[in-house]
Amino acid sequence: MKDYSLADDCAICTVSSAINRACACPGKLSRWFDSNAQSLAPLFPRLLLAYEFGEAGLEKLNGENWFADLSFLFPVSLLPADVSWTLATGLEIIAPVALVLGLATRFFSLALMLLTVVAIAAVHWSAEWHGLAELWKGYAITDQGYGNYKLPLMYLLMLSSLLLSGSGRLSVDFWLKSLSIADKTIHNQR
Repeated sequence: MKDYSLADDCAICTVSSAINRACACPGKLSRWFDSNAQSLAPLFPRLLLAYEFGEAGLEKLNGENWFADLSFLFPVSLLPADVSWTLATGLEIIAPVALVLGLATRFFSLALMLLTVVAIAAVHWSAEWHGLAELWKGYAITDQGYGNYKLPLMYLLMLSSLLLSGSGRLSVDFWLKSLSIADKTIHNQR
């Protein structure tokens, strides 16, 4: 039978303590992110979407109207192509500025979602498909004859996240909400 000395016990305790500390690290790290960084998460999709939609808006602003060649769904089809072009260009210029600032983020997210759905239906969706396998081929960056709705779908999902979560801590929306809460607190104390 082996005789365990005090030195062996200390070595076992040291290893056990190190394992316990290592196992606790993910939980501590997660709690730190929850309390310090979680509300910063919306900043990243806001900046990416602002860049992408801003780039599209500038291209429209400096380009020629090609909306007349498209077939839009109702009720957008009721608008003349020039009006649709102006509305899309204006939204793609104004919304990115608002997203960068975090101003009216939910409103502009919803507006860009509607614009994206119209764009998917009019430009990125395959004109014809005869089954889900063919439709799935349109989930691509470039159009190989089956559409190319991958990027607009990603934008739609990121915009959905902003619509549901809001703009986060680094935003004009958060600042305005803080002012409103402070004003109500001061008013209630009177």
